[in-house]
Amino acid sequence: MLTQRAPTKEFAFGWEFPGGSAFAGETGPAAACRELLEETNVTVDPEALRRVGRFTEETALVDLFVVQEPSGSAVRADPTEVMDWRWVSLSEVAALRQSGVMAEPWGPRLDALWPAAMASILAARMAL
Repeated sequence: MLTQRAPTKEFAFGWEFPGGSAFAGETGPAAACRELLEETNVTVDPEALRRVGRFTEETALVDLFVVQEPSGSAVRADPTEVMDWRWVSLSEVAALRQSGVMAEPWGPRLDALWPAAMASILAARMAL
């Protein structure tokens, strides 16, 4: 899923992945699921997430997860955070990345994460 940042947020109107900081003692998948729920009202099981990339910044550790769209999810975006949302395929993420509409931090993050993420996803598909 990608969300479009609300007009009042930094990097307004940019597209990004739902996310935020993990609480003390919280796992990456649990934090990702909590943030997805807070921002969009979508519930997913942390076990359903697959980490496909990790990027370390000066003040952050960024994990990128993929998940199958859960059936029966009623998306209700938090208007203070999210202006729009959409479930996207990997090819759509690639196209948005190239088009320059991703929120500023995500352009460089995806540039760093993309090759390893694609390799991880391909390996998982070949294992099926």
